[in-house]
Order: sequence, then C-alpha cells, then structure tokens
Amino acid sequence: MPDSNNGSARDAGPIELLQVAQYVRMSTEHQRYSTENQAEAISDYATSHGMRIVRTYRDDGKSGLNLGGREGLRKLLSDVRQGACDFSAVLVYDVSRWGRFPDPDEAAVYEYTCRQHGIRVIYCAEQFDNDNSMGSTILKSLKRSMSAEYSRELSVKVFAGQRTLVLRGYRQGGTAGFGLRRQLVDQDHNVKGILRLGEKKSIQTDRVLLVPGPAEEVAAVRRIYSLFLEAEQPERVIASTLNREGIPTDLGRQWTRGTVHQVLTNEKYIGNNVYNRTSFKLKIEHRRNPAEEWIRKNGAFEAIVPTEWFLRAQAIIAQRSRHVDDGQMLELLRQVLSKNGALSGMIIDEQEGIPSSSAYRARFGSLLRVYCLLGYHPKRDYGYLEINRALRRMHPELMAEVSDGIRSVGGWSRRDADTDLLTVNGEFTASLVIARCKPTPAGSYRWRIRLDTSLDPDITLVVRMGGSNEYPLDYYLLPSFDFSLDALPLAESNGFALDVYQFASLDSFYSLAARSSLKEAA
Repeated sequence: MPDSNNGSARDAGPIELLQVAQYVRMSTEHQRYSTENQAEAISDYATSHGMRIVRTYRDDGKSGLNLGGREGLRKLLSDVRQGACDFSAVLVYDVSRWGRFPDPDEAAVYEYTCRQHGIRVIYCAEQFDNDNSMGSTILKSLKRSMSAEYSRELSVKVFAGQRTLVLRGYRQGGTAGFGLRRQLVDQDHNVKGILRLGEKKSIQTDRVLLVPGPAEEVAAVRRIYSLFLEAEQPERVIASTLNREGIPTDLGRQWTRGTVHQVLTNEKYIGNNVYNRTSFKLKIEHRRNPAEEWIRKNGAFEAIVPTEWFLRAQAIIAQRSRHVDDGQMLELLRQVLSKNGALSGMIIDEQEGIPSSSAYRARFGSLLRVYCLLGYHPKRDYGYLEINRALRRMHPELMAEVSDGIRSVGGWSRRDADTDLLTVNGEFTASLVIARCKPTPAGSYRWRIRLDTSLDPDITLVVRMGGSNEYPLDYYLLPSFDFSLDALPLAESNGFALDVYQFASLDSFYSLAARSSLKEAA
C-alpha cells in the first residue's frame, strides 16, 4: 500500500517562507564586521530558518554611537513607524551592530519601536533567542552595557592616539584655511601630494601636515597682518579691500570682518598645531574646552607670518576688551541687539568697535549667559542663528562630497564660483540647497527651504536636515519641469506627487551622472 504520509507531503504546496529584512552596519574597527560578512552570516541564518530576505537596510562606515548619519537605520525605523513594511522581522548580525549607544537604553527604545509595530528584531550571531524572556532581556542589557563601555574605552584610546599625533606635528582634521594647504605624507614622511578641499587620506598610516599654499594666498595673509599692524586698519576695512581687489576666501566667498579676524587669531599661521579647542566625545555634547585642556605643538608647521606679528595682533585684539568693564561690554552688546534685533556669535564678530564673541565667552563663560544678562529672549530660539551659520559652513563640504560622488561614477562637474551652480557632464545643471529643520510644538518637523530662482537649475538637490540639524535626514531631487515654488517638501509627508522625488541617499543623484562605456559598433 502506498504511504499515505508521503502522499500528503507530495500533494502539499510549496512552503511559504517568512519575509524578513536585514540591517547591516560597518563601523571601521575590524574586517570581520564588514557588511559583506554580516550579510553572508544573515543569509545563512535566513536559509536555515525558512526565511526570505526581501529588503536590506545598510550603513557602511557609520559609527554606532548615535542615530545621526545612519541613513539605513533611520529609514528602517521610518518604514516601521509608517507601516510601510513588507516583512515581519529584521535580522541583525549581533547586538553591537544595532548600535554602541553610550546610553544602553537608546538601543532598547529602537528595538521596542520595531516590536511595538509588529516587527521582531532577531540577532543572528547571538547565543540566545530574542524572545523577550527574562534570560534574553538580561543578556541584551549586559551586551548593550558592554558595547557602551567599549565605546567609552575606544574614545579614550582614540583621543590618546590623536594627542600623540598632534604632539608629533601632524594635523588632525579640519580644513587648512586661506593661505595653507593639507599635504599628505606616508609613514616614512615621503610627500604624496596635496589634499583638495573635501578629500581625506585613505591609508591608515598616512599623515597630514599643513604647508604654505599658493604664493598669492601667502602674500595676501601677510598683507592682512601688515594692514592691521602698520596701517592700523580694522578687520572690516581689510575685508572691503580684499573684496574690492577680487581676492576670494579659501571657500571662494567674499571676506567679512569675521573671516579676517580668524586669520589674525589662528596660531596655525605661525606654525603652531593646536588641538582640542572643542570636543564632541561619544557624539553626545559639543564642548568648548578651556585653554589648559588644549593640546599644542609649537613650530609644527612652516610659519607664513612671523611670530612677532601674530603676538602684536593678539595684543591689539585683547586690548579692545581689556579696558572695558563688564557693564560696558554688556552695554555695547545691547546697542548691537537694538540695531540688529538679534544676537549670535556671527553678528557680534561682524560689529566694529566691540569685543569679539570669543572675548564675551571668556569674560562671561558663554554667550547664553550674556544673553540672559541682557534679558534677551527672542521669540524664536536664538540657536537658529548658530544653526544657520553651521549650515553655511557645511555647504562647501556637501558640494565637495557631491562632486566626489559624481567623479566616483565616472562623471565630472564644474562649479560656478559665484553661484555654486553645478554643471554635470556638460549635460545638466544642479543647485544644492540645505534645508534647516524646525521641530514644531506638536513634535513633528518642518523645513525652511529657500531657493534662488535666478539660478534656474535643471535639478534642485534639497538636503533636509534631521531634528538636530547636524546630519542630513533625506534628499529631494526636484526637476525644474515638474515642481514649482508653491510645492516644496516643507513637511514630513508631502503627498505622492512630491515625495516620489524623496530619497534616503545621494545614490539616485549620482546615477544621473554615471557614465557607461559603449561597445564599438562593428
């Protein structure tokens, strides 16, 4: 007689696989955590457990200390919250790949968000089932705490390494500045070339030095000091002179009182390597460090102005506030507030005849305390002025990143020095706009988007910043033929007609610039 059980098995339809997503993240610490190796291990797990991976979220080379910059995890959480998931679980290699958050509870919150919306998080390489049992909960908490401690220990080790490099005379991060360039050298101190704006070293053992830039920029720096010391011209007059002569800053922009002031007060122009003026340890809080915590190496680089000039300039600048008592300093700033209707570090540095913002910080501890003493309570958060300033500084960095991305796919771009309009492959033009995020009292987000209609680009690339305005949240590629100023992505959801142009990364923009070789016709 035929085996009835075997017959039933033959008659049964194909087994339906459980649809899952995978999340992979690579920091930079070890090859065994590469996204490719994680994906391979996750794939094996899925196969052996009757699962089919239908979606991948990834963060390559991203720190696990916070959510900022992790587009993959942000997109995953966004899809989960919006119910836009075609999967019922997320596979992650292990607990640390989910994140090494300094506060272990942060990782728990994101995992709970998934579970709350019916999406289970499964750690494939862990020796426990993430079934919310007491045992798994204890083990996860332990591993999250261990990951947080690992991050703290790594932060200490990294800082110690950076301190050693600074004391050996190597540059640690930041742009070179007007009149200077970043020179790349190998471990034997052989020169490898000059790094352009936005470029970074790619070999771990390479190092960066500051060297004098083009002769005309070096001459302009020395002239700034000469005009300030010998001609006794204030920073604003010097800026006007440079602009009138058509000399741009290192970022291709016009000079201001503040940018001239930076040249007159930065020790790198006399060859000193100064580090740790500010810190952002564990990416928790930006901190302006007292001078005694700075790390310095005097004479690390070739000076382009004499030390005597620099010291004389500092004495003049310090004298501006030395003879002014606290009450007088506040009164001067009260006049600025009355004139401008607002205050910020940038506004203060642009004023003639008053101490700089750094002098106010040194005298009163912080600008926030100065504002309180003045009774300055703006209708809007005073911080938006500083945010705008930070976003302006970010613009050339993003422009360089976009240019590098275009080049990486075989394309080329040309930037107009006056308008920042990009011409890509000689085929289309693109304008880059950074949109500041403004949280509403109800907890949602809105964005301020200002377009220069005179540019008339073929594509407007809108970079919408996240809630902290430190990292991009998403990108909109808006073609000129299909949108108007009356329809801009100002809200979190803007309707299909507009959100069809929304992307989680710049890859879609780069694909427009990609070049493909064609086989020669026979």
